[in-house]
Amino acid sequence: VQLVESGGGLVQPGESLRLSCAASGSTASINAMAWYRQAPGKQREVVAAITSTTGTTNYADSVKGRFTISRDNAKKMSYLQMNRLKPDDTAVYFCNARIGSDWSSVWGQGTQVTVSS
Repeated sequence: VQLVESGGGLVQPGESLRLSCAASGSTASINAMAWYRQAPGKQREVVAAITSTTGTTNYADSVKGRFTISRDNAKKMSYLQMNRLKPDDTAVYFCNARIGSDWSSVWGQGTQVTVSS
């Protein structure tokens, strides 16, 4: 499985962005997808996750009510809709897939999101 993110950029506080993650390869082995982020000097943290079969979602407390994760299995895509962005949301955002019977992790290359006035 290979993952490619897109949609990052520079926005002002309060604005929105939608990140996309395109999956290719053995996508039938994907059990769940997630978005992580890593700010300078900080550890990578999970932002949101969604299971492939039931569509069950989970969010970090810091983004609940502002971010929405979704997936389109037919298009092999995952999305992260980010609303009411704050400067603290500034980070490199990574797409992640958990695949196979051992739920191995696959990562995309990351996309920069900068929230600044």
